[in-house]
Amino acid sequence: MSAPLMRLALHRTLDQIRHVEAVRPGAAPAPVARVYDQVERDFGMLAPPVALHAPAPDLLAATWVMLRETLVVQHHVDRAAKEVLATAVSLGNTCPYCVDVHGAASGSLGVRQANASGARWAESVADPRLRAVAEWGLAIATSSGAAGYRRPFPEGQLPEYGGVAVAFHYLNRMVNVFLGESPLPQAMPSAARPGALRVLGRFLRPGAQQAHRPGDSLGLLPAAPLPDELSWAKGTHAVAEALGRTCAAVDASGARRVPERVRSLVLDRVADWDGAPVGPSRAWVEEAIAALPEADRAHARLALLTALAAYQVDDEVVAGVYAAGADDAVLVATASWAAMAAARRSGAWLA
Repeated sequence: MSAPLMRLALHRTLDQIRHVEAVRPGAAPAPVARVYDQVERDFGMLAPPVALHAPAPDLLAATWVMLRETLVVQHHVDRAAKEVLATAVSLGNTCPYCVDVHGAASGSLGVRQANASGARWAESVADPRLRAVAEWGLAIATSSGAAGYRRPFPEGQLPEYGGVAVAFHYLNRMVNVFLGESPLPQAMPSAARPGALRVLGRFLRPGAQQAHRPGDSLGLLPAAPLPDELSWAKGTHAVAEALGRTCAAVDASGARRVPERVRSLVLDRVADWDGAPVGPSRAWVEEAIAALPEADRAHARLALLTALAAYQVDDEVVAGVYAAGADDAVLVATASWAAMAAARRSGAWLA
């Protein structure tokens, strides 16, 4: 894909959002426009994984605060290492869209790697330091992997690496629900994809190379304490503040928009989850929600799948939530709350 075609495709990125109506920049209310402006300024484009939250402006702000202060801002960890970790976590969560984006971003920053998956991809990362980060990112997909794999970086860098991991455990789930399998056009021949991803990387590179001031996004959300399970983030102020504020915003949204019985069920299941894949069928979901009132089952189905098997969410699951009376904001909020519950559980393994 040529640079002009890529530029045109990037101008249409919001067309990739599914299940909810995308909020266009020209029609965005002030709270949404304020976040959009920061995303375009600091990330280099209006990233669909962030913009998909716009039907719920509080969650749009929360998602951007977490992504900016963990991935975009460099404190003690360089952006290339963070992009490698984002790619690894996305591979572990079966999120091909995020693998494409962040693999392209890391490649644009000079990371030499093969177009492979899982352990083969990690082994292909040429730089030994970055290869170790990639291997750690794959290992922390499960509680046993996190416990058994020595961190390949100093203790003082854990807030940033851990923050990126939590952010992508969250974002991968939201992307699997609301976006397709790639930022590239679906009809693109497979032979053209590597070149197109290199062009995408070149568009992302200016924002990735730019220095960004820590904490500039924090004013989008009120102050809130850091959850105990993420206490490892305390050593880097902006990361700790971002995670605390984001978790509080998502919790508050869930309390307003997600039935209490649904939240209780999801928290019980997530508390026993060790990161291992669930399924492959969805029989476990139907069994889990059978005891709930009929009015809550569609929301619970979406929430459980988003938390534990987001790639299994399909049109039928989403249609059930709308049939139960939800609007776009409630749909986004239900998925967001569940995704954060799983991300926080995964973050607890990093202590």
